Amino acid sequence: MLILPLVALVLHGALAGLFYAFSMSVMPALDAVAPDRAEEVMRSINKKIVNPWLFIAFIGAPVASLVAGLLADGPAAVWFFAAAGVSAVGSFLVTAVVNVPMNNAVDAGTMPWKEYSPRWTAWNTVRTVASLAGLALMGVGLTWL
Repeated sequence: MLILPLVALVLHGALAGLFYAFSMSVMPALDAVAPDRAEEVMRSINKKIVNPWLFIAFIGAPVASLVAGLLADGPAAVWFFAAAGVSAVGSFLVTAVVNVPMNNAVDAGTMPWKEYSPRWTAWNTVRTVASLAGLALMGVGLTWL
């Protein structure tokens, strides 16, 4: 019973760390170079980041939290369900509706870096906060087991 919530906790942490690193270091670093170079690097990142390691955390965090909630009793279940919901909306949905379409636009050359970077970073920060919230919610839920 403890393994799945711990796995979910770690997956939320991995995702939060990924998103945090982008908002606080990767995007500011790209903003410090010429826009054409930043776009080129982001296109490369967009290709390389789509890999099994990303999907383990990206899909695994809300799914593991949901399943942990289904298997838990009492207050722990509520906290795990909350983590799953926050992750599904604040990370998964935001990524699908906002960040991926923007990535596709920069990949296609239809969105200039000057427009892309501040908007993408703001929404990425939303994903960071949601992932940190999911991490915290899983942690609180674990205290009820």
